[in-house]
Amino acid sequence: MSNELEAFIEYITVIKALSKKSVEAYKSDLSTLEEKIQKPLIELDSKILLNTLSQYKNKRTLNRKLSSVNAFFDFCYKNQFSDEKTKLKFAKIPKLLPKFLSYTEIQNSLKLIDRSSWIGLRDYALILFLYASGARISECLALRREDIEGDWLHIRHAKGEKERIVPIAHVAKEAIDIYLNELSKENEFVWCNYKGDKLSRISAFKITQKYLGVSPHILRHSYATSLITGGADLRVVQELLGHASLLTTQIYTHVQKQDLKETVEVCHPMTKENI
Repeated sequence: MSNELEAFIEYITVIKALSKKSVEAYKSDLSTLEEKIQKPLIELDSKILLNTLSQYKNKRTLNRKLSSVNAFFDFCYKNQFSDEKTKLKFAKIPKLLPKFLSYTEIQNSLKLIDRSSWIGLRDYALILFLYASGARISECLALRREDIEGDWLHIRHAKGEKERIVPIAHVAKEAIDIYLNELSKENEFVWCNYKGDKLSRISAFKITQKYLGVSPHILRHSYATSLITGGADLRVVQELLGHASLLTTQIYTHVQKQDLKETVEVCHPMTKENI
């Protein structure tokens, strides 16, 4: 690893205080590039770098690598390791509408859950919770009993170490209470496996996959989509989701536009008859 790269890693670890996973991702991206090219990144021009990165056919993966490289070059320029401010252009990715489930689809799937055991009660409550709160799966699994305060949810382990408080539907809160009352083993965490330990991310994925055929994150999309199509203000949805930027939340406006278009097509007489 070059001296400049070591300095960058120290900077994002100590000064920027990025999470361990973020630091490891930057380190992996940049050190792998240096190993492939067998030269310090600071000595390379844009053409060689882009040629090396062109092996990544997945544009999202490519852009993550480019983001790491740009962050490194920006650091080098600001610290006078480089005289030129290099910034590589990102690959264009077509905007895709977020996949989501309707309330009816979720309701129908919930009916399939056998709630005669605490495992079934947990699965039922977990799916309701994810749809009712819009929480990320990491936030959900980090939830402690003390974080549920009446009909309010205190998310203490949010992305970027931020905290937020969001309301949770009474039906979801009731399902959680019933599940916890049947839970034989005490645990500070709300979601537990059959051993009484904290539920893993893989287990949570298997639960939503089993009943809904989707990942837990789709329930977060479904939550946001339900709010937007129901008329919620975009900034309110941003706060509820814990998005740092409104731009991230704006993807759901495409869903709203599609919903409006379909409403006009169904209701307006000019869409049914020729003049």
